[in-house]
Amino acid sequence: MTSAALSNGKSCSSFSILLSGMLLILISMTGEASDRLNWPARTGPGLNSLIPAEDAVGLPTEWSEEPAKNITWKLDLEGFGHSVPVVGFGKVWLTAATKDGKQQFIYCIEQSSGKVLHHKLMYENAEPEPLKNEVNTYASPSCALEKDAVYVHFGTYGTARLNPETAEVVWERKDIKCRHFRGPGSSPIIWRDHLILTFDGIDAQFVMALDKNTGKTVWRTDRTTDYGDLDENGQPKLEGDLRKAYSTPGYVDVNGRTHLISIGSRAAFAYNALTGEELWTIRHDDFNASSPPMFFEGHTILNTGSRGSNLLSVRLDDTTRGDVSVSHVVWNRDKGNSDLSAPILIGDRIFSVLNNGVVNCVNVKTGEEIWKDRIEGTFTASPIAGNGRIYFCNEEGDCYVVEATDSFKLISKNHLSEGMRASPSAAEGHLFLRTFTRLYCIGD
Repeated sequence: MTSAALSNGKSCSSFSILLSGMLLILISMTGEASDRLNWPARTGPGLNSLIPAEDAVGLPTEWSEEPAKNITWKLDLEGFGHSVPVVGFGKVWLTAATKDGKQQFIYCIEQSSGKVLHHKLMYENAEPEPLKNEVNTYASPSCALEKDAVYVHFGTYGTARLNPETAEVVWERKDIKCRHFRGPGSSPIIWRDHLILTFDGIDAQFVMALDKNTGKTVWRTDRTTDYGDLDENGQPKLEGDLRKAYSTPGYVDVNGRTHLISIGSRAAFAYNALTGEELWTIRHDDFNASSPPMFFEGHTILNTGSRGSNLLSVRLDDTTRGDVSVSHVVWNRDKGNSDLSAPILIGDRIFSVLNNGVVNCVNVKTGEEIWKDRIEGTFTASPIAGNGRIYFCNEEGDCYVVEATDSFKLISKNHLSEGMRASPSAAEGHLFLRTFTRLYCIGD
């Protein structure tokens, strides 16, 4: 081989190394996507709000708009919504709606650039039921993703499966009726070939499974709750508002049987995920439940509602059947628990933030409080965690990064120009933060 060829070989090799390095830098700067489902549901791939290790690498702890720091891109959104940005195969999906609920949309956004790939009007509603509150929206349930499907849910207004390449409707259901009264909130989850939906309205309360491939009903199970809310005429007080809930279910295997656990107003339930059969129930005194269940070493941890909620641990085994309100409760923490923002379980510690900014850490084995502190703001969004750090975002635009340890340690406080009620998500070392009118991709 000639010296010229050797020289060219060395130059080509050096150029290849330089080019590879430049590409890695570019990928890091643009939030380049992987070929997998990063954050495919409201609470992530494990339904527990924990960021997988491969997506937590390089996750930022500091960012700002002024001065600009670690803002990869931001996008103005049409309409409003609290659905979590779900992420997979290079795309971000979320829903939005006009403030009056007369139009409901689906967004598909390129993960790396923030470019809108699809912005599709899904439903038009001539007379949507008024929300009667300033907190919720007509686009609060989050999407669920698979490689070949996007499941979009607007509660009683419509549920659909979309082709993720074209955003075309594969099937849809608009016949599932429920008066949400204060708007829909429960998100769908996928279990095997079932798409699980939750409806806790004022006139009907039930959980159901659809065949994810066809949209046909597999099973539907009504709540058997005694709400204790009837007036002297036998009618629900406050039009049934005490029956309302927003929780998204979770599931766990108990000796070969999958328990689908769903927290409603005044009671929580476990259903056989395959058939919908009610397995057990636990009574409680709260309403507006919005937190998904947590699971730890043969127990489920339940947050029962809004202000004044209980946090309790329920033993799961072959004897967990029927009414287990007394028999299987291991511990019950009856004050100082989060309301709309869901707690998060990291190892054997539960971390929570109350609406008023009180943040605490609880031992999952005993229910005992380890520490309590305060961060500023109003907190509706649920936290997520990765790399031993928890991200708490508030309605004022602040996001506090706190260490997940046995003493309170604030790592950073970051600010965007408007606040959040949607919970954050993460993928490929980037955070996706949905504020009231924008979507941000945050990354180093």
